Amino acid sequence: MYMFYPSNNTAGRKSLNGAGVMNTKLDSDIKYLKGVGPKRAEYYQKLGVSTVADLLCHYPRSYMDFSSPVSINDAMLNENNIIKGRIVKRLAAARIRRGMTIYKAVMTDDESDITIVIYNSEFAFNRLIEGREYLLYGKVTGNLVRKEISSPIILDADTADKILPVYPLTEGLTQSLLRTTVQNALKYLDGEIYETIPKEIAARRGLCSLNFALENIHFPKDFLSLSIAKNRLVFDEFLTLGLGMLKLKGRSRGKTGCKMNDVSIDEFYDGLPFKLTNAQLNAINDCISDMKKGYPMNRLVQGDVGSGKTAVAAACAFFACKNGCQTALMAPTEILANQHYKTLSDFLVPFGIKICLLTGSLTAKNKREIKESIKSGEVLVIVGTHALVEDSTEFDNLGLVITDEQHRFGVEQRANLSNKGNNPHCMVMSATPIPRTLALMIYGDLDISIINEFPKGRKPIETFAITGKGRERAFGFVIQRLKEGRQAYIVCPMIEENDLELQSVKEYSDKISRSYFKEYRVGLLHGRLKPKQKDAIMQEFKNGNIDILVSTTVVEVGVDVPNAAVMVIENSERFGLSQLHQLRGRVGRGSEKSYCILITDNPTEECVKRLKIMSKISDGFKISEEDLKLRGPGDFFGSRQHGLPALKIADMAEDTEILRQAQEEARAIIKDDPTLSKPENKSLAELVDKLFSRTIDN
Repeated sequence: MYMFYPSNNTAGRKSLNGAGVMNTKLDSDIKYLKGVGPKRAEYYQKLGVSTVADLLCHYPRSYMDFSSPVSINDAMLNENNIIKGRIVKRLAAARIRRGMTIYKAVMTDDESDITIVIYNSEFAFNRLIEGREYLLYGKVTGNLVRKEISSPIILDADTADKILPVYPLTEGLTQSLLRTTVQNALKYLDGEIYETIPKEIAARRGLCSLNFALENIHFPKDFLSLSIAKNRLVFDEFLTLGLGMLKLKGRSRGKTGCKMNDVSIDEFYDGLPFKLTNAQLNAINDCISDMKKGYPMNRLVQGDVGSGKTAVAAACAFFACKNGCQTALMAPTEILANQHYKTLSDFLVPFGIKICLLTGSLTAKNKREIKESIKSGEVLVIVGTHALVEDSTEFDNLGLVITDEQHRFGVEQRANLSNKGNNPHCMVMSATPIPRTLALMIYGDLDISIINEFPKGRKPIETFAITGKGRERAFGFVIQRLKEGRQAYIVCPMIEENDLELQSVKEYSDKISRSYFKEYRVGLLHGRLKPKQKDAIMQEFKNGNIDILVSTTVVEVGVDVPNAAVMVIENSERFGLSQLHQLRGRVGRGSEKSYCILITDNPTEECVKRLKIMSKISDGFKISEEDLKLRGPGDFFGSRQHGLPALKIADMAEDTEILRQAQEEARAIIKDDPTLSKPENKSLAELVDKLFSRTIDN
């Protein structure tokens, strides 16, 4: 949302929801706007609209173009069309039954005629005056000889606004009402010039004024004006987001109490039973270089599933230990914490490094003993769950914090663990390959290292896409793998974990366990289970006591089960490409060849295109690029889960060049004015504070 200021006043200004000495008209409560009132204001509140400014930032989701009507002869039957013509005759109203009156009029374009049908709206019918021209939008029915258009949207042919906005609505509001209300709101701009960005930036980037942008995003004069307006608003949104992420990056740039010395970790490399890839070595060097500096490392180590991020984490922990500092690795579940504990133990215990596991299920006595060993500094590497951030958990010299963004640890959780030390270094691991441009926004508070190589010997996962007709054959293929002693996943989608969908997953599991797989042990995993139940089921699967695990997408982030060699994904068209890739990564963890079978009962052209991409491409970063093109960043990544504010108008997939420009300007602004305290940045500072009020410490 914008903070609107008159551009000729740079001191003592008041934002729409902030304190100050100066009010603007756009501060006004929406209920005082002409045509709204207290009752309708409640409807607008449901859209997040409380003030006139909020309404001006409630952008259209699409537009109806009345500027290019088709002739009546060319109108497509049973589809919406825009036609232009002159009313030649108004017919008598016909009352069909109580509560149902039909009004009709005949319109011509001098080549053909069409009958306009209006139900129960004498007001709309009376707008049609014989001899006058109109533009109509509606569904055309009938045949080539006799055509009708029912309940059309009607515009005078000489109207100035021929491109009409279509807004997101809620119950109680109509498009017509919203358009009229926005037109009334735009009148508040008359006589005032509002701005949010320094005029130098607007001139350098060729941006229109904010007033022009707001007027033309709602009621564009033409599509060129709409494009110019949209570019300005997209730039503003990216600039605000970029400034906020840079503020996040800079907020912990105070001196660290854990500056580390340049010590060799060659003995760690020499002790490994395998050779690290160049990408792993580069990531380790990035981290070590950061940890030798005087301010805290904030680095994202991003790599595909199986690219070896844990080895990078172990090397960094080893480096911290050599510097006498403790390392804490936080996992979201006990079973994953156990997995990390075992892996890090394999890497570090041979060097005499003490490592412990701290989870919620430990007995009070064990917890107390472990916490004492952490506080005393006896233990140098601590793996745990949220028990790590409990008040009673104290560290002796916490130098490195490792979290896993894949598991939805955001800025706040990382900060909570970091507060246990004196500005310790932070490393975030992510197994979600995303395009670098998007990563810079989502992880803008972090520097980025990318692991884009796989360790030698890792076998690619063979992927097949089939329709439901091949389901029985696919299950036969699964049985062959089970007979070889392997295990399998079958994933069912649950968009929302409501009772109906949960029941369908249970029924599916029961059905296949009684039929296709009646000779095998079938387990069920879903999000409604308690954490301990999920852990128990995953442990049973890992121990080999379950042959087939039927699961919702909760298994996307899961435990390594090297013996699992097949992943079947039902209704695969309901998943994004990146999510399919994450699910596929649950297999192929062992030495055996692994397979992924994508099943769809809805083989549309788009679905076939997406599944072909999955069958041909195994590189997660390339898949993420395709996914971003197909779906946009919101669906692609679930951005809100990562603390990234929702974008109203910008699209990271479509607007990459504007994003690049905005990032350049954001970096220049922060370099010149890190706290955004200069008068010319006042508007931007308040925009950022509003957008990031939940994540930025002021």
